[in-house]
Amino acid sequence: MRVLLVEDDPALSEAVCGYLRAKSFVVDTAPSLALASAALRGANYSAVLLDLHLSDGDGLALLPQVRALPERPIVIVLTARDQVSDRIRGLDAGADDYLTKPYDPGELLARLRAVERRRSAADAPVLVLGDVQIDLAREQVRRTGVPIALTQKEWALLRVMAARPGRIHTRENLQDALYGFDDEADSNTLEVFISRLRRKLGRTHIETVRGLGYRLVTP
Repeated sequence: MRVLLVEDDPALSEAVCGYLRAKSFVVDTAPSLALASAALRGANYSAVLLDLHLSDGDGLALLPQVRALPERPIVIVLTARDQVSDRIRGLDAGADDYLTKPYDPGELLARLRAVERRRSAADAPVLVLGDVQIDLAREQVRRTGVPIALTQKEWALLRVMAARPGRIHTRENLQDALYGFDDEADSNTLEVFISRLRRKLGRTHIETVRGLGYRLVTP
């Protein structure tokens, strides 16, 4: 799961980023609206963690851009503003959840997963591909009824494709789910993960579209 953390407090940004990376999230950071806007144009995110009080403006100014994205990420507002009116304003502007500083990183993680589960459950509770069942809400995969163990990276890759089955996903889009801007990855890494998923799910379920990318084959 790739996350954009928009936070101008360096110490807090480093702490949250370190915590989420330890939980196998891919995290990019942006200390300002301008850099956050550029990041949103350059990568696909599953979630945006958005501080409101930024050096170049109110974080809520970023929400129209987020809402206009083809695959809109989850938005959790993180702020010291604890007035009910502020929470209402953030949620009305399009945020999915609201967490008041200071917050426990464990609570942030729980909020992220809860919002993602609610959205996944609403979109596609269980995707059936022949003998494979992918439960996005519960993060479970079964083949012929037997649970399949996936690594965090394998699950991150599968989640992107399972959210839009039948659609061609470019290499760039899939790599966005695996690595942040500061991460280095071998040019063949994506193919390694695709190969692992094929071994676990069955080779016929993931199709290579030459010159374009990959897609999950729907019945």
